[in-house]
Amino acid sequence: MIKENWLLCPACNGKTRVKLREDTVLENFPLFCPKCKQETVVNAKQLNISTKSEPDA
Repeated sequence: MIKENWLLCPACNGKTRVKLREDTVLENFPLFCPKCKQETVVNAKQLNISTKSEPDA
């Protein structure tokens, strides 16, 4: 059975609208949080999530 988790916002720890499975791989994914209205670039592999900091333009 494949494990699934909701992708949580790294800023406010709120639940987003994205669900991850064990075999999901995300690179430079723009994650938008409906709770805090922030967008964060994330990487995910085997349910391990890391954020990528980008300089403000």
